[in-house]
Order: sequence, then structure tokens, then C-alpha cells
Amino acid sequence: MKKNVGKIDTWIRILIALVILVLYYFDIISGTVAIVLLVAGIVLLLTSLLGFCPLYTIFKINTCKKAEK
Repeated sequence: MKKNVGKIDTWIRILIALVILVLYYFDIISGTVAIVLLVAGIVLLLTSLLGFCPLYTIFKINTCKKAEK
């Protein structure tokens, strides 16, 4: 697994996941919408922690900076 999620992308994903968690905690979102958003938040958090996003490989996106030689 080659990393394809950069630092800024990682922090944005973590921030979005935390916002979803806070919205759920304070009952601003509930029901089916809450479940879908929580699953999306978990996926965002996992991809940010791993540094790898499977969708990025499908669309050939890479937000990591290239290592200079």
C-alpha cells in the first residue's frame, strides 16, 4: 500500500470525522442520516490514519508530496 493521502488532506479528513462525531453526540443528526454519516466518518478517519485511500488509486489521485532526490 503506497501512501496517497497528504498532510493537509489527512487533517481535513480528521476534522470532518470529528465534526460528524460532535453532531451525533449532541443529537443534531439522528436516524439513518446519522448512521450513514458515522460510517463515512469512520472511513475518513481510517483512511487518514493509514495514509491510503482506495478511491484515490481508482481515480489516480495523489495528494502526497513527491520525495525529492
